[in-house]
Amino acid sequence: MNTERRNGPWPVRARHMLSTLLRSVPAGVTAAFLAAVVAMNFLARYTLVSLPYLALNAGIFVSWVTFLLMDVVTRHYGARAANILSLLAVAVNLAYTLVCLVISRIWSYPALDSFVGGQWSILLASTIAYIASALANNGLNELIGTLFRNDPDGKAAFAARSYGSTLLSQIVDNFLFVWLAFVVFPNIPGALPVRWTMAQCIGCSLTCAMFELATEIVFSPIGYYVVKKWRAEGIGREYISKYCPHGAV
Repeated sequence: MNTERRNGPWPVRARHMLSTLLRSVPAGVTAAFLAAVVAMNFLARYTLVSLPYLALNAGIFVSWVTFLLMDVVTRHYGARAANILSLLAVAVNLAYTLVCLVISRIWSYPALDSFVGGQWSILLASTIAYIASALANNGLNELIGTLFRNDPDGKAAFAARSYGSTLLSQIVDNFLFVWLAFVVFPNIPGALPVRWTMAQCIGCSLTCAMFELATEIVFSPIGYYVVKKWRAEGIGREYISKYCPHGAV
């Protein structure tokens, strides 16, 4: 039966891979990852700092969590598994935004409307930026791992993978998001009417990337410990045996 599912049509194989992955990744990690992505995209609509050459949004306080968890999943299950979870997180965030939109249309309360309404431009910008940065993060993380042939499971390898992929992916994520959300989309009626300059976009991208790299440096030892613990306890054996039998790179 399992062989038939894996060799069947693409939708069947994709569904089976997703269900296997969700059974294999600890539920707490999946829940934390999904919650962090939703919170990151929601908080990103609020500008905290607005200076001539720098602007920051509230999403900076949550985004590092998603990328740290992606690094852990990539190291243990491979980049494909992290990409699947990232796309699942996008779907959950879309569903959450749809629920918010329905609520804001059913009940006419100005305070509620300002809290959950008018998110389409933020949603679209964050979705595009997050997908691009997640693919970049997971792919680069795995690529860097191939350079450590002598000690692929050591602390140095995990640190290099995490730091390098986080720095690049956060620059991609932050710049794409703020450029689309606060430079491109405000020209379209109905978008969030918050405008940033290109200098602010670049300043935000670099500042946020450095902040998130610093948090990665602080918390990556926890990620390394989690990966070692999962490997020692055989966590995720079902997915690994079926979809990466030679182990994650």
